Amino acid sequence: MKNDLRKGNALIMLLSFSGIVGIALLYLFARHWGEFVQYCFSLQISLHRYLVQYLLLQRDHHIKGGLMLIAGSFTYGFLHSVGPGHGKFVITTWLATHREKLNASRLITLAGSLMQGVVAVLFVIILAISLNLSMGDLSLSRYWMEKASALLIAGFGLALIGRSAGIDRLWRFGTGSSHHHHDAACGCGHKHQPDAEDLTGGWRNAAWVIAGIGIRPCSGALMILVFANAVGMFSWGVAAVMAMSLGTAISIMILATWVHHFREWMLAANSSLTLRYAARLSRLALVAGGVALILFAVVLFSTAIPASANGDFITAGC
Repeated sequence: MKNDLRKGNALIMLLSFSGIVGIALLYLFARHWGEFVQYCFSLQISLHRYLVQYLLLQRDHHIKGGLMLIAGSFTYGFLHSVGPGHGKFVITTWLATHREKLNASRLITLAGSLMQGVVAVLFVIILAISLNLSMGDLSLSRYWMEKASALLIAGFGLALIGRSAGIDRLWRFGTGSSHHHHDAACGCGHKHQPDAEDLTGGWRNAAWVIAGIGIRPCSGALMILVFANAVGMFSWGVAAVMAMSLGTAISIMILATWVHHFREWMLAANSSLTLRYAARLSRLALVAGGVALILFAVVLFSTAIPASANGDFITAGC
């Protein structure tokens, strides 16, 4: 019993240390975020130019134009999600703190990635086509959508921390009358501390993850849609964006699969400790994940690319 207790404390210390290291790495990443953004910006301009060339080839009725556009968009989406980004951070944190089934994880990842494409299409249809806004207004709208995405991710982090404290149970059952003292053995029939299985979040967490990934449209998707609309090839732009979203989805699904198997391996390697301290470890993981998401959201919120009258990277490469 004492040996298991020592192992449990050691595991908790290891998880705490891992959380501290993760936060430190996130801090270093935040310090060099500007340099990273500039590098990504120049690389994306080069890739955008290729996509524009393929779209022009299709407009001029070159047979390979459409195929190269779809294949190039898919490759762009896959490579775009390989580097650090909000979608990978959200899905990794969620899978690390919630024992979701693999197929469900993949479906949620796919839904979030495809939602990115749908949001980009709606963004252009509503603002650029229906309202005929200028490139400066599109840039400003994109800027505030990035801010909203950061706030949504921060809200997800707060929800995880709240769930670790059992706040959702307090909302569901209430705190009881003032004359009744609640504890684990009060016999009132209520659960006053969340069990490990209560910390999964269910469909609400899935909705948070999908929205957190999908509400922030890809810059490449906005670029190709705006240009495709300008040259009268909007339907091909939509096809390219959905291929781009599919490439992003496959890349993130590969990451989700790896995180899932690593998590299961960690749990299996410490099965006895996991069963004994399941609720405690789940709460600790939720708190660590929530803090990491909030810090990441602060980075995203404070480093969103400012709006530009020229449309900034929305027209980069056109």
